[in-house]
Amino acid sequence: MVNPVIGVTGVTYELLNYWHRDGRQHKLFFAQLEAAETVIFLKEARADFLQGISIPPDEPSEDRKAEGFKTFSRYACKMATGSGKTMVMGMITAWSILNKINNKSDSRFSDAVLVVCPNVTIRSRLQELDPERGEASIYRTRDLVPSHLMPDLIKGKILITNWHVFEPQVMQTGGISAKVAKTGVPVSITETITIGEKTTTARGTRYLTLEDLTKQVDAGILDIVSEDRDKQGNLRKVRVESTRYVESDTALLTRVLGRDIGAKQNILVLNDEAHHAYRIRRHEPEEGEEDLFGEEEEIEEFFKEATVWVEGLDRINKQRGINFCVDLSATPYFLGRMGPDNNRIFPWVVSEFGLTDAIESGLTKIPQLAVRDTTGKEIPGYFNIWRWILPHLTTSERGGKKEAPKPEAILKWAHTPIVMLGGLWAELCQEWEENKDDPRPPVFILVCKNTKIARVIYEWLAENKPPAGIPPSKIDGFRNNGRINTIRVDSKVVHETDTGEAKSDESRWMRFTLDTVGKLDWPRDKQGRALYPEGFDELAKKLDRPLFPPGRDIRCIVSVGMLTEGWDCNTVTHIIGLRPFMSQLLCEQVVGRGLRRSNYDVGEDGKLTEEVAKVFGVPFEIIPFKETKDGPRTPPVKRHHVYAIPAKARYEIKFPRVEGYTQAIRNRISVEWDVIPELILNPLHIPPEVQMKAALLSNQGRPSLMGPGKLESVDLNPFRTGRRFQELVFELARDLTRVYASQPSCEVPVQVLFPQIAGIVDHYLSEKVKPVEPANILDVFLSPYYGWAIESLLDSIKPDVMTGETPEVAVYESSRGPGSTSDVDFWTSKEVREVERSHLNYIVADTRVWEQSAAYYIDTHPATAAFVKNQGLGFAIPYFHNGQSHDYIPDFIICLNTDSGESYLILETKGFDELESIKMAAAERWINAVNVDQRFGRWQYAVVHKPEDVRKCLASALLAAQ
Repeated sequence: MVNPVIGVTGVTYELLNYWHRDGRQHKLFFAQLEAAETVIFLKEARADFLQGISIPPDEPSEDRKAEGFKTFSRYACKMATGSGKTMVMGMITAWSILNKINNKSDSRFSDAVLVVCPNVTIRSRLQELDPERGEASIYRTRDLVPSHLMPDLIKGKILITNWHVFEPQVMQTGGISAKVAKTGVPVSITETITIGEKTTTARGTRYLTLEDLTKQVDAGILDIVSEDRDKQGNLRKVRVESTRYVESDTALLTRVLGRDIGAKQNILVLNDEAHHAYRIRRHEPEEGEEDLFGEEEEIEEFFKEATVWVEGLDRINKQRGINFCVDLSATPYFLGRMGPDNNRIFPWVVSEFGLTDAIESGLTKIPQLAVRDTTGKEIPGYFNIWRWILPHLTTSERGGKKEAPKPEAILKWAHTPIVMLGGLWAELCQEWEENKDDPRPPVFILVCKNTKIARVIYEWLAENKPPAGIPPSKIDGFRNNGRINTIRVDSKVVHETDTGEAKSDESRWMRFTLDTVGKLDWPRDKQGRALYPEGFDELAKKLDRPLFPPGRDIRCIVSVGMLTEGWDCNTVTHIIGLRPFMSQLLCEQVVGRGLRRSNYDVGEDGKLTEEVAKVFGVPFEIIPFKETKDGPRTPPVKRHHVYAIPAKARYEIKFPRVEGYTQAIRNRISVEWDVIPELILNPLHIPPEVQMKAALLSNQGRPSLMGPGKLESVDLNPFRTGRRFQELVFELARDLTRVYASQPSCEVPVQVLFPQIAGIVDHYLSEKVKPVEPANILDVFLSPYYGWAIESLLDSIKPDVMTGETPEVAVYESSRGPGSTSDVDFWTSKEVREVERSHLNYIVADTRVWEQSAAYYIDTHPATAAFVKNQGLGFAIPYFHNGQSHDYIPDFIICLNTDSGESYLILETKGFDELESIKMAAAERWINAVNVDQRFGRWQYAVVHKPEDVRKCLASALLAAQ
């Protein structure tokens, strides 16, 4: 029972308990109760409970106040798509009307309710808020009002309309050439008109042809204040004044409210999709609007809607008085032309149930987005397809600064993600077809940047007309073969039909089709007769089309813009965005088109079953709004905590810590020629010849080829003269023998050792030293090549086990035992990626994409039992180069999925590395020594130079480990 101490009226107390009672057939969602009860609390709670709570009102500008317009209260309820805004409107309507009927003198309540919505589709659907529908109203179908209170509820007045009716009608008759009928209220307007090729309005600029300008001036519609002409005297722009005669505020309200609400005052206003209704501060277009809203028509329509809607409310408040407004929207934010307030939430939001809450609670489908792919990039390509495509386009395909990318180029790169997601759709469609209880197909939506892209995509999918150079889509379920499976919905058609005044029968039919996607049948009355939308049956007969919902069999929708608010199809399963998304609000709106659940039945566990929608190209991050850029700032460095997860201990990897090697050679040595690194005599690193000139510096203080003096070439030929290859072999073998024989592990007599080393050196110089012209093999005589050669050979000489010598064995660190992934615990500012088959929570990305891509292949390959990225792990392979000891840190350790004992693969992913062959030799030496020990399993080593080779490498390693 609700506690009456808060001071609510008896009617409110009864309603609250009715909504909360146990055993309800239609249990109200928490989000619905919270939104309605918050509004009730703000109106009815005792004063001491409201201390410290201040909801800023919606204030008109100073100019509007000077005209007599007043401030009024707005309470916004942020409710995610699919969480039941209509139910909240019904609850608040019933609460207000029933309280007012019970106590006419209580000004907190109103028995006159005005519901304003964006279009006729929502207006039609919201008719269930009319209590005069009796048992068919939402108050009974959803059990919001006890049956004994319905007679009182019907005494209230409810008007449900769309915002378009608030636009004052122009009191003018005839066309341009006709005389103005001077009736109504004169409104003077000053504006700049640009002379253009056609009469239109685009990007906030009005264009008139010279002919139309002349006609309107002659008719007295426009008065020219000033002209702007070019050097040739051609008219470019004109500043004009015009006087329009529009209906008065009284006449407007009589037209809008008269029949339904009459002369009632103190009106309760409910704004559905209220993010359309706010006060524009700037009327000039802002940079990036086209990317934010879409085509020019959408931009102008949005800001016109915002202005007309709010100004209509101002007129109602001025003439009749608004008790308060309740705004309902999934995204109650200022979307543009608000200066620093762009993308900020309405300050009068009092209740919030965002999309994250809706997803977590199961009230909506779960959007599934691309999180990683074979590229290994932080942002997978298909997460934001538009951003992924643009860098691939050529200059001609991308278009100029003001031009849009070519549609064929967009499709060229979007082909793969579309058919990838289309394949999943086809599988799901077949699965649904086998379910005889629900014959509806799943719905696939593509949201395009503009009409041109939408047309190309539509013709490719629905009409099998691919552009040149692009193969057919081959998604048969989307083809319009004898029946309409795919439709294209342009924003122009949507805007035309929002008011119910389509310019053609086909546009009207398209709107009926769009509004009924996913609908099996029409609602029916008590006699079982279909309740068609207004004008549908007449249009179907006129066009000779069937009477079932025309969107019933639609499988794919190619749209421009966001479709339309209130579009409540619950069979959307796949969405692709082929447009820029400059705001998370737009992402939420597009994703929201696919999040309505198809089934609200509760399972045996008392919870809703999981439903999903797969999304490509809509970079939805569940972030409430895009940050407004109000000046340069240094972003904080992100730091990530990398550590071992105890719950993933099954993926633990242990490894030996090798600090060196020991040999016990008595007689014979050998070299693995496949492993020993090549020595490249690279003139890019050590120039073998130089051109010289007199030291006359340029005016920049640098040596120059210009000016007096002879240009002379100097090279190594004088040094090479008189030196022979065999001399080089002898000297290198002599010095190498001296170094090798000095090792404690060498027991071979020098006279036995030198001939063997001489043969090794001869082979090494002939096969492993690669001079790049103009370098020469004799340059090995020079440092640092000479020292590098000795180092390389010294590390490569091993006991000849084929003749009975004892293999080289590893020397392990005495101060520490074997290493383990369980020891990893560090912070990093580098990028990280989540992985599955690893003991650690992340891998650290040291490259732009290479290692990330490799990690994807490793993590998803059946040969992998566990793996770890070698970052903060402490795993290193010792080697000697350029006179210094170094640690080689390979990229990955992979535990292979074998049944024959522990088997590991050390995997290196490389682009270009000068020391690659040296590191490979060090790794092979480490592996051979550790494998001799046999206490740490069997180890392999591999290097891959292409991401696609990782899978082949893993398969080969698994085969070798069996």
